[in-house]
Formats: sequence, C-alpha cells, structure tokens
Amino acid sequence: MSERSDFTRLNRRAVLAAGGSSLVLASCGGILSPSQEPLQLYLLRPQLGPLGDLPATNMQLGIGRPEAVQSLATTRIALERGETMDYYADSQWSDTVPRLLQSLLVEAFETSGRVKAVAPESEGLRADVQLQTELRDFSAHYDSQDGSPDVVVSMVARLLTVDHGTVIGTFEAKHDARAAQNSVPSIVSAFDEATAGVLEDVARWTLTTVSQAGLKAR
Repeated sequence: MSERSDFTRLNRRAVLAAGGSSLVLASCGGILSPSQEPLQLYLLRPQLGPLGDLPATNMQLGIGRPEAVQSLATTRIALERGETMDYYADSQWSDTVPRLLQSLLVEAFETSGRVKAVAPESEGLRADVQLQTELRDFSAHYDSQDGSPDVVVSMVARLLTVDHGTVIGTFEAKHDARAAQNSVPSIVSAFDEATAGVLEDVARWTLTTVSQAGLKAR
C-alpha cells in the first residue's frame, strides 16, 4: 500500500470516528479539509549543546539516513491512542522525519566540536566510520481522553567501520516528554525536548565508543 493511500485511509477513519481519536484531533486543530484550513508546517528544532566533556577524535563520520516503518517515514505528525495510530489534521513537519533526523544528527556532531568531519553518507565524505540508525518511535501517545500526550522518541544506533562493515557497537536511546497542553504547538515543543535527549545520547555513545575502540583514521 502506498504512503498516500495509507494516510488517506487513516484520515478517513479519524473523520468517521464519533469519539476517541477524533476528539483528540479536533482539540489539536480540527478535522478540516485543506480547503477549509491551510496546512501548518512545523520545524523540528531540538536544543543541541556542546559535548566538551567527551574525547575528541580525528575520525571522519558518515551519517546514514534513519530507517523507519512507513507510518513514521512521513511528513505527518503521528499520534497513538491505545492500538490505534493516526496523524494530526492540517499539520505536518517541514520534511520527512528520517530526513530531519539525519540532518539533526549531523548538526549534533558538528555542534559537539569533537569530530574531525561529519556529513550525510550521500555527500561523499571519505568516512572512517558510519553511524546507522533505526527509528523505533516518533509519536505522541495519549493515555487519557482529554489530557495532553506524552511524546516518545526512540532510536537504535549502530556504529560500523566503513572498510569492512564491522559492527563496533549497538545502542538504544529513548526519551519522552509530556506536552504542556493538548495543542499541536505544545506537542511540537515536546518533540523538540525528547529529540534533543535522544540525539545527545547517541552522540555521546558514538564518541565514547570510537575512543574506546582505538580505531585509527585512514
């Protein structure tokens, strides 16, 4: 099934629902057609800081685009209620979630100032090691009918040598942040907070693992 048809089915289900997730969607901007309400784009802007307490490395680091299931590999802002997954109406990210996270991972290492060079793997950097990630969760979880959701960001990271593809280590990072209100702007702020925690954990683990592995740059 295509991403477009999958999203259409999910939105149709939300419109037909008399309660449950339809109430959540209505409280977060309303279930409106594009002709009724313009699409609102949201930026993912986690606050990234320096990691000066970690060892520096002369290794060059390539960042792969995170793998994700189709329901998360989208521009839509995902929510979960029990066993049901849906998306906020008339709101979306400025790019697909994997593209945003790849760019933010690069930014996290650039901001750290602890690597010689870092770039997306598609840009042709002669990397010594590569960071591959898999996105396990990137959604707002509702545990009550009218309360604000808990945003969960979960990512598995794998560090590999470029020459031989040897896995140096595997790490899982997971953070959650409660939205201050049941509104899309507040929920986006919670995504920023949870994402910042995951990015910092992955960056710290990567720099520590490279140092402990005793790898030498090519």
